[in-house]
Amino acid sequence: MSNKIKALFLDRDGTVIKEKPGVYLSDPKKVALYKNTKAAFKLFKELGYKIFIVSNQSGIGRGYFTEKEVSAVHNKLLSLLKPYTVEEIIYCPHAPSENCSCRKPAPAMGLKLIKKYNVDRASSFVIGDKKSDIDFAKNLKMRSVLVLTANGRKQQKKYATDLKNIKICLDLLGAAKYLQNI
Repeated sequence: MSNKIKALFLDRDGTVIKEKPGVYLSDPKKVALYKNTKAAFKLFKELGYKIFIVSNQSGIGRGYFTEKEVSAVHNKLLSLLKPYTVEEIIYCPHAPSENCSCRKPAPAMGLKLIKKYNVDRASSFVIGDKKSDIDFAKNLKMRSVLVLTANGRKQQKKYATDLKNIKICLDLLGAAKYLQNI
């Protein structure tokens, strides 16, 4: 098998793109990058990371929008990120009540990417704005970074004890600078 790659599993809403907590994004016209997202992607590329977006999209399972609408949001996101690339966007379409194996923090989506792309867990990270992203990393036996965008600050306060040994950064660019210095 080919050499292992170092990868970043990034949460989508509230990490890469702006999120209003509790609002389900289904309109591509409402996709907006955080101001430092492209600078972070530039640094991630310079550091040699392959980027994957791993997202729970329970709005599908809840009947709020369709997979076609999610695909349109993803196409808009990818166009906004140019010239930077995302290797793959993977998402769980299930509602929490469906108790699937793919909804973060369950590891199924990450395990699929690890196997498909030969990801080296030891040199890879999960970055997100929720405790579920941090738990996803733990379940994958990977390191993680919590960003304080969208849900991050509330999650930091709510789960202070659980997050005490987790690296916390202001935003995605802060996470990129942290990775640059480790």
